[in-house]
Amino acid sequence: MNITDYGFNYDLIQERSIPARIISVHKGRFGIVSEFGEGFAQLKGKEYYFSGEAFPTVGDFVLIDHKSDGDSRIIKTLERKTYFSRRDPDKSRGEQSIAANFDYVFIMQSLNHDFNVKRLERYLTAARQSKAEPVIVLTKADLTDDYLPYILETSRVAEGVRTCIVSSKTGYGMNELLPYLQKGKTLVFLGSSGVGKSSLVNALAGEKIMDVNGIREDDSKGRHTTTHRELIMLKNGTMIIDTPGMRELGMWDITEGLNDAFSDIEAFANRCRFRDCRHETEPGCAVRAAIESGELDEIRFDNYRKLRTEAKYSEDSGDYRRQKEQRFKAITIGERKKRKEVY
Repeated sequence: MNITDYGFNYDLIQERSIPARIISVHKGRFGIVSEFGEGFAQLKGKEYYFSGEAFPTVGDFVLIDHKSDGDSRIIKTLERKTYFSRRDPDKSRGEQSIAANFDYVFIMQSLNHDFNVKRLERYLTAARQSKAEPVIVLTKADLTDDYLPYILETSRVAEGVRTCIVSSKTGYGMNELLPYLQKGKTLVFLGSSGVGKSSLVNALAGEKIMDVNGIREDDSKGRHTTTHRELIMLKNGTMIIDTPGMRELGMWDITEGLNDAFSDIEAFANRCRFRDCRHETEPGCAVRAAIESGELDEIRFDNYRKLRTEAKYSEDSGDYRRQKEQRFKAITIGERKKRKEVY
């Protein structure tokens, strides 16, 4: 198997090390693909638990010690060109890695009760932070005859981002996605459960490769079809990273993405009289003036401020967690040194 078919193009790797790509993540175990085909691998403890190596996620390129009679050992995570993470639902764990090394982010919402502008802004912020190109995909076009309200709402919060309206059921609009389906390119799908990610994967593949669950008629919400993150290779060489439905997307390290996704608000903020303006009652606040004049939507600003607060919380908690890990590592190294001296 040629690993370059999976997007590998690093010029320099360590001698005697085998490059591989993470195609699935399970508890304590990783699905990989390398020149030896598909298999499984586990982390090499010294590199990852004591040397600070970045823990891999789906889409990562890694170096492995290949084992033909068991799980290989992952010894290094190679530099990422794009990366997406969120705050772990278990707040004690901090950051949760979602995907790496993708070219496009398909931000998916369905044209039913699931359509939510605030959630769209969240996904767009995370996509901007990842450094990949965002594409908004509005699914289930067969459920409505009037797309205009959705297009207007989307363009209001995602200026300059391409929006595609599709139906996996009827095939409507699927041709709009063809420019992104290129050999060696990787797409990541982001959307809540019931938005139609699995149906779209099947439609793009031209065959049923993922199970599809129905949705509840009262609120249009669905159960998670995907139970773990995985990379899927289509017949044409395009790769798709599917993620479990995420109705709640806790922000983590989104400073740059927030500035890009809310560039209109940032432009007004730069005109405020005071650099540390909180945009509340300060004199000369350009943001409040824009809201009062109708140039800026107050609901959009409230969501921006909420995301900014979450980003600050994540930044503070991340610093605390890193300091805690450093203290633990220092204690561990000290204890090992003492035991060695005693021995």
